Order: sequence, then C-alpha cells, then structure tokens
Amino acid sequence: MTLAPSTAPPAAAPPAVRPGARAARLRLATSLRRLRRNRLALVGAVLSAVFVLVALLAPLLAPYDPARPDFNAALMEPSWSHWLGTDDLGRDQLSRVLVGVTASMQVGVLAVLLAFVVAVPLGLVAGYYGRFADSVVSRLTDTMLAFPFLVLAVGLAAVMGPSLENATIAIGISQIPGIVRVTRAETLRLKHLDYVGAAVANGGGDGVILFRHILPNATSTLIVQATVGIPSAIIGEAVLSFLGLGVQPPAPSLGVMLSSAQPFIADAPWMAVFPGLVIVVATLAFNLLGDGVRDILDPRGGSR
Repeated sequence: MTLAPSTAPPAAAPPAVRPGARAARLRLATSLRRLRRNRLALVGAVLSAVFVLVALLAPLLAPYDPARPDFNAALMEPSWSHWLGTDDLGRDQLSRVLVGVTASMQVGVLAVLLAFVVAVPLGLVAGYYGRFADSVVSRLTDTMLAFPFLVLAVGLAAVMGPSLENATIAIGISQIPGIVRVTRAETLRLKHLDYVGAAVANGGGDGVILFRHILPNATSTLIVQATVGIPSAIIGEAVLSFLGLGVQPPAPSLGVMLSSAQPFIADAPWMAVFPGLVIVVATLAFNLLGDGVRDILDPRGGSR
C-alpha cells in the first residue's frame, strides 16, 4: 500500500531579524539603561515632558480666563479657589502661569530650531572647506560673540519691535554663533577620519560627504547643544518680556508676570515667587535632560 504524499504546508520559517534592526534595539536598550542609572537625567526628562504637555494643554488646564480681571478678587492669597493666588487685577495666577509656560516653550523650541537651520550649514561649510569660507564665517561669528547673549537678544528685539515673534527671532539669532562654532569644530574633527577619506576616494561629492557622512555623525553633539539652548531661550524670553520687548500685556508670560509683581513684592510676594519658581524648574529640567542626553549619546558614557 502506498501512502499519499502529505499536502500540509511546510512550517513557516521564523522571520529573519535584520542586523540593522537588531543593532538599533541594542542601542536603544543601552541608552535606556544609561538613563535609568542617571537619576538626575531621568528627573530632568520627566519634568521636561511635563512642561511640554502643560504647554500643549494649557488652555484646557487653566481653571480661569488668564486675561480676565476680577477686581473683587485682587491680590488674594493662595487658596482653594485660587491655588497660586491672584494678581493686582484679580486674574488667577495659576491660569496665567500655565499659559505663560506655553510662551516659554514656544520660544525655547522655535528659537533653537531657527538657530540650527541657519548655523548648522554655516558650520559645515566653514569646517569642511576652510580657508576663505572659514575666515568669513569665523569673523562673523566672533563679531556676534563679542556681545553677550542677552545683550544681543535685547538689542535685536528693541530694533525689531516688541512681540513674541520678534523675541523668538532675536533669541534665535543670538544663539547662532555658539551653534556655528560647535558644528565647525565637529566638522573639523570628523573630516579627517578614515571613513570620510574612503568616501572621497570612492568619488563621493561634497554634498554626499557633508550630509551623509559628517552631519549624521555630528548629530549627537548637536542634540546636546539643542537641549542646552532651550533653557537659555526660556530665560531670554522671560528677560525680554520683563523688559517689555516680548509678550505684550494682557497676554500672560512668566516675564510679564514678574514685571507686574515688582510694585507688590512686599504685599503680595506670591505674584513673583511662583512665576520665578517655574522659570527655575524649567531651565533646571532641560539642563538635567541635556546632561543625560550627553551621557547616553557619548559612547564613553558607560565608563563614567
């Protein structure tokens, strides 16, 4: 008797795992382990995420209209009805702080993004080509660095006029020279490495070398620079709004709130304490996050 051949389909082979995907998972697992070991960086990451969520959800979280005055509730101390008290016009401080965080995060992110869009190409060109291009970019950078960050931002905002948009542009321009220098230094370091020489020997053009070999390998340093630039931009926005060159009243801003609290610092200290405390915590959170990102992205981070 002959047996009929089996018609059952062969067992499916387990899906092959690509080496690139496996390497990416290993890098992610290593990064998470480093982050867990660095508790301060973990705290910074959590606080930074909270500030970003508050900035996105501020209109929904604010219990009152932040611009609506209530003269019957002027200068109320913190209570169950107004957790952070009220200002001289009876406006709820908690609502104004929440919406003010939105302005700070907006300036922090957009100003750094503007600075990177302008500074990274300039740094790449200066570091890679050298000679005349490097001389021109370096002299412009040195000229801007002759002015302290806040002085340059205040001057630019005063020239362009007071508004949140102009404050963002002024702060972004003020951060350009520092990012140019970091990008140039990384380009000078990377362009002499073996893999760049191999790309040149294989006929790779300047664009391929810059954007496929140098820029991706400089990304970790630039990400760390971004996390350092955001708290500087937050402080810059607070300073400009405090001086009347940023957000304009009655729109809430942490800097505007500090400016309004000046005449009442003795009678209503909560008007200044809570906005100032939020600025301190926000800048500290992003600085801690920057330190943690540096440790994660630095291949020597595990040895420290």
